[in-house]
Amino acid sequence: MTTAQRLTFEQYLEWDDGTDKRYELVDGRLVELPPESEPNTSLANFLFLQLVNAGLPFRQIQPHSCELQVPVLQSGDPANRYPDLVVLREEHLELTRKRLIITFDMLPPHLVVEVVFPGERNRERDYERKRRQYAARGVPEYWLLDLSENIITVLQLDQGNYQEVSQFTENAPIQSPQLAEMGIPFSLTADEILDTVR
Repeated sequence: MTTAQRLTFEQYLEWDDGTDKRYELVDGRLVELPPESEPNTSLANFLFLQLVNAGLPFRQIQPHSCELQVPVLQSGDPANRYPDLVVLREEHLELTRKRLIITFDMLPPHLVVEVVFPGERNRERDYERKRRQYAARGVPEYWLLDLSENIITVLQLDQGNYQEVSQFTENAPIQSPQLAEMGIPFSLTADEILDTVR
C-alpha cells in the first residue's frame, strides 16, 4: 500500500494509522513494508540471543523493530529504514521511550545488520543504497549477512565511507571493531550464524 498524501518527515513522525504496520517514507509517501521472511527473522533473533549471551544489554539490541532516519541520497530512497538488527547506544533507551526511532538529532546506533536475500534488486538495495545511506548517517559499523554467497561482510566507517574489515566465510570468526570497543566478546563464525537457516 502507498498513500497518496505527501508527508514531511515531521508529519510522518506524528502519523498513526492505529496498526502495527511498518512504513517507509518514499518521496513523501508512505509505502507499507511486507512482513519479514522466516529465515530473515530467525537470523536476526539468533544474533540477538548471541549478543545477549556475550554480555550486551538486551534492551540495546533491536531486531526488526527499530527505525533509523537516513538521508535521501537519490530518487526513490526512503527517508527511514528498518535494519534487520540494530545495536543501540545506551542513551537511545531514554530517547526512544515514545517511539523506537533514531532521528537525525540523535547519535547513530553502534551498528546495523542486514540479511541479504537472493535477487538483483535485494542485493543492490543492501550492498549499494543502504550502504550509502547508513554511511551518510554515520553508523560506525554495517554487517551484511549474505545467504546466497554464504558470506558475512563487516564494514567499518572511515572518513564518511565504509571500508571492509573483512568478508567472513565458513569457520572464520567474525571480527567486529564496534563490539570489541564496547568490550563485548564475540567469537561466532560465519557458518555458526548462517547455518541456523540453511
